[in-house]
Amino acid sequence: MTDAELAERGKWIALALLASTQFVIVLDAAIVNVAIPSIGDDLKFAQENLAWIPNAYALTFGGFLLLGGRMADLLGRRRLFMSGLILFVVASLLGGLSQSEAQLIGARALQGLGAALLAPSALSMVTTIFSEGAERNKALGVWGAVSGSGGAAGVLLGGILTEYAGWEWVLWVNVPIGIIAALLAPRLLDESMADHETRHFDALGAVVVTAGLSLLVFALVDTVRQGWGSVQTLGLLAIAIALILIFVVIELRSLAPLVPFRIFGLRTLSGANIVGLLIGASLFSMFFLLSRYMQEVLQYSPLKTGLSYLPLALVIIASAGGASVLVTKLGFKPVLVAGMVLVTIGLLWFTQLPVDGVYLSDILAPMIIAAAGLGFAFVPVTIAAVSGISHDDSGLASGLINASQQIGGALGLAVLATIASSTTKELVETAGATGGVAAAKAATRGALTDGFHDAFLAGAGFAMLGVIASLVLIRSADSRALVGANPAQLPMA
Repeated sequence: MTDAELAERGKWIALALLASTQFVIVLDAAIVNVAIPSIGDDLKFAQENLAWIPNAYALTFGGFLLLGGRMADLLGRRRLFMSGLILFVVASLLGGLSQSEAQLIGARALQGLGAALLAPSALSMVTTIFSEGAERNKALGVWGAVSGSGGAAGVLLGGILTEYAGWEWVLWVNVPIGIIAALLAPRLLDESMADHETRHFDALGAVVVTAGLSLLVFALVDTVRQGWGSVQTLGLLAIAIALILIFVVIELRSLAPLVPFRIFGLRTLSGANIVGLLIGASLFSMFFLLSRYMQEVLQYSPLKTGLSYLPLALVIIASAGGASVLVTKLGFKPVLVAGMVLVTIGLLWFTQLPVDGVYLSDILAPMIIAAAGLGFAFVPVTIAAVSGISHDDSGLASGLINASQQIGGALGLAVLATIASSTTKELVETAGATGGVAAAKAATRGALTDGFHDAFLAGAGFAMLGVIASLVLIRSADSRALVGANPAQLPMA
């Protein structure tokens, strides 16, 4: 085997390592959801604090992503990757050892911080290892497959581990994977950082934007408990917006800004981040709503709920692979539009779920359509978000698209969960307590289903906005620029 062939094989082995860590990051956002009842019982959680098991992770992950991306450019992408990986492993170990709700919530927040350092550094290394064009499209197809299927795999694995090993293992499963990745990283990954960047770190901008994004995510994820019109929600949103505006002023005056605003002059990059936010808003909450429907309305066990997501994960993997090929032939814009249309159709179909739904006839078909849409949307939006980006800004661009999707997910979950709970509460109150226990349970199941219908309809609205944004904001010239590029040869297995 020639040196060139060895180097080519080495790139794809490095991608396998980076993609496996991304899979774990996405998986961890979903894996605890099925285990929440068991965790609550074991650690004596107050009912109102259960939501902080997933939300603590989302808070620090979303809040620190932008900072993590820029730190990767300035301090070294492999260095930050390994730092984030070690922090993630330690936090996972501590989480499984937790003896109180405060300890577990703290460990989940620490996990999110590790993920915020890990995710943008990993994606930026993918963009620097693989040249723009067919080669990078294939690599990002793999990236999209593992990212898109991670949420479904998290629900599946969470159900299996909770049922047979105990809730601690939904956290401890990360430890051996992380240790192996940390040992392999120095051997498989080369260090890289911005070549001509002034090594001044914009500490004030970093503190302000991290505080602003963290408060924004906190305000959004806590709306389910506090309500949109509460003093806390309105106050925190106002402070978050003020901090982000202050950050803009700081960056415009800084000689070495954390976020050079020239990057937003790239229309396709800006458009991709808006579409990424709408993908998060429409699809991330689908897992939450569908899991609740299966468990609370259809009375599925955690294990059965997890297994129900297996077709979704397989379709995402297949569609992401197909999307990477189609992007090279057609450009990323038409593939992205097609993906968002499929997502819209799938979510609209979910608005027809009946109270006595059957998996094969009522759930599987819209699930497959939405999964195909996710694979078709996630890959091209990632390619668009890093297309035309210089080596110096690859970490920043990676942090931006990750942050857009996470903030979109928090926004979508806050809006859709509020819609679902409001509809359900109104219908339950209207039905009253007449007719005995059996009638009350039937009325509750019907009210829950109607609430999910309204939420899925709102999610379809977000997806439709994504279709429009893809058509209007993504430049066709950028999309077509790499069409017809000679595909890089994949290494033989």
